[in-house]
Amino acid sequence: MTLRLLLDENRSERLLPLLSGRFEDPQLVRLLGLGGANDLVIWDHARRGNVLLVTKDEDFLRLSVSRGFPPKVICLGIGNSGNAATAALLLNNLEAIEAFATHPEAGFLLLSPEAQTP
Repeated sequence: MTLRLLLDENRSERLLPLLSGRFEDPQLVRLLGLGGANDLVIWDHARRGNVLLVTKDEDFLRLSVSRGFPPKVICLGIGNSGNAATAALLLNNLEAIEAFATHPEAGFLLLSPEAQTP
């Protein structure tokens, strides 16, 4: 299955090569000229592009609930984690993302690192 991601502007372009081996042509909002754009503009771009919108912004979760999908939204519950941690979170949850992408009723997916035990 082909999975295409659109990363919200709060992510770094350094993340793209870390994901490109598993996701088809991951894109970054800022590199598409949409940096600073209204959430609805980004939402519409993701909808028309048939991509999974990856964000930490809760506003997109609210849009998902109020407007439905597409686009489907992957929300990263990782705080201010770096690129390696963000890539690991997405890559370690590839099966869940694939299932989410094809689920007929799921509009958003919350990913967070598993709790670590001492």
